[in-house]
Amino acid sequence: MSRNPPRKIKVVVNRGGGSFAEGKAAELETLFEAKGIAAEILAVEPGDLDRHCGEAARAHGVDALVAAGGDGTIGTAAAAVAGTEVALGILPLGTLNHFARDAGIPLDLGEAVAAIAGGRTRQVDVAEVNGRVFINNSAVGLYPRLVREREAQQKHLGRSKRVAMASAALRTLWRFRHHRLAIRIAGREGAIETPLLFVGNNRYETGLLSLGKRERIDRGELCLYAPLARSAWQFVAISLRALLGRPDEQADFLTVDGIQAAEIDSARPRLMVATDGEAQPMDTPLRYRVRAGALKLLVP
Repeated sequence: MSRNPPRKIKVVVNRGGGSFAEGKAAELETLFEAKGIAAEILAVEPGDLDRHCGEAARAHGVDALVAAGGDGTIGTAAAAVAGTEVALGILPLGTLNHFARDAGIPLDLGEAVAAIAGGRTRQVDVAEVNGRVFINNSAVGLYPRLVREREAQQKHLGRSKRVAMASAALRTLWRFRHHRLAIRIAGREGAIETPLLFVGNNRYETGLLSLGKRERIDRGELCLYAPLARSAWQFVAISLRALLGRPDEQADFLTVDGIQAAEIDSARPRLMVATDGEAQPMDTPLRYRVRAGALKLLVP
């Protein structure tokens, strides 16, 4: 770790973030001023995040890019600064804030600003699939379809993210289907049939009390999980056994930890792929890799 308080920072606030409200930019400006930092704050629409994060990362003299929003916003900012000397700061304004929690970033806005002002940095990992960076995880199968269904319900029915997610999960299970995939790792290949392939940036916990958490985000590895279910009921049963800590590891799951790269292929030329909760079609094969220590993160 190193300590070098940022002199010039740019803050990109996602106007579509989970807890964004009018006046948030002014509140952030006040918090940074209290720490002696004159921050340039931009509140942008979700569709403009890529452009603004890229411009901020390339701006002359900028020490840190600060992302204010949820995991999707933070992932976009991380993609812009990964592999550079520009540090990433996080202001968690999302619904779940998985990456912030795993990185030890305070969820309190004032404390998060204090962490950024302190200038302490830590090198952590990012992962990518076909060149697209993600900070948490990527998935093929049920989850991308769930994301698309959730987004449709939010847009057309005006439902909250949590309500739309619950409804989308039921509809996705009702339309259950599985994929036949080829997995290539370090020159070895195998075929599986699964409704869901999950690829994590570092190892995820699967127990009931630690579900979705990572102990480390700097081990320089990927993890792969795939439930071996042929029906919706079998998928639910496997998921419940895993949550309760009683999985049949050989019969229920394909689990691979501690790898740096993997290639996922399919007979289909394109697959729907989720990265950090956002779904998009991608050409096959899907080439995953971890970029160890590529992200300079501001931490408490």
